[in-house]
This record gives sequence, C-alpha cells and structure tokens, in this order.
Amino acid sequence: MNDLLKGINVFLIGMMGAGKTTVGGLLASELGYGFCDTDALIEQIAGKTINEIFAEDGEETFRQLETQVLSQLSAYQQLIVATGGGIVLKPQNWSYLHYGLVVWLDVPVAMLIERLQEDTTRPLLQKPDPALELQKILDQRRSLYELADLHICEDFGETPPQIASRVITEIPKVLKKSTQKN
Repeated sequence: MNDLLKGINVFLIGMMGAGKTTVGGLLASELGYGFCDTDALIEQIAGKTINEIFAEDGEETFRQLETQVLSQLSAYQQLIVATGGGIVLKPQNWSYLHYGLVVWLDVPVAMLIERLQEDTTRPLLQKPDPALELQKILDQRRSLYELADLHICEDFGETPPQIASRVITEIPKVLKKSTQKN
C-alpha cells in the first residue's frame, strides 16, 4: 500500500461525528503514517478549545486558523489528517486537500445524532433541534464532500476498524484510476 500511496497524505473529510479522528488513527497505525487532527492542532495553536474560539473570536477566525493549519500540514508527507467538518467550505482549502488523497466518511444523520447526543463541545450543535441542524449542515456541504477522491458510506453497527479496513481496500482502486488519467 505504501508503494501505491508514494507518501502522499490522506485527508479525511466528513461531518462532525463521522469518526475521522478514530478512523484516522487506525489508518495511520495500519499504514505506518503519522496522524494529525486539524481541530486538535488549532486548539493547541490558539490555546483555547474550539468552543472558546467560536464564542470569543467567531467562526471566521476559526476558519482562518483551519486554513493556516491545513496549509502547513499539506507540506508534509506520509500523514493521515482528520479535518474539521467544515474544512471543505473554503475553496482555498481544496488547493491544499488536493496535495493528497481525500476520503469522505459519509455517515447518516441518525448515526451522527446517536454519536453526538452527549457531546457539548460542538458549537454548531448548540441548537434546539440538533438533528435538524445536522441535516441542514450536511445538505449545505454534501456537494463539497462529493468532491472527495474516495467516498466511504458507513453503516449502522460498523466498527472503526472495519471502516479503516474498507478505506485501505478502496484506496488502490482510486489511485489506479487517478494514475490512468495522467
């Protein structure tokens, strides 16, 4: 697999709660790659939580930090990068994402709600109807997520190791397609 990837980074995109961090860690371990979570790096750089950044500085400041972190990560090789759910919103971010292989972890809203119901750290979910809010966010971002090189639809009951295994199985198919185009 490493021969096929040739050191390119793998960027995981998808909604909050899609499992990007968990699956990303498993992929990194399996592929012998490093692992980075853009949200964790942003918190480290800012010295505050994502919630605090949103509350004190606003979403735009958070999005600028996100772009800054992504631009720096794209300069490296052999990384699995779990991105924030909204990273796809800025066209500039796609110029960085295209330095690697982009994998969309697509999870039904019902599963996201189940995973996130106890999570109070998500600023975009602090609404009266989180399911409706998640659906709205997904509807807004779907066409951007669809730009990914690889689309992995998660099913109820599927474990993170199973999802990571599916990603690894599917990567060669996508890389073969992209090398045939060139």
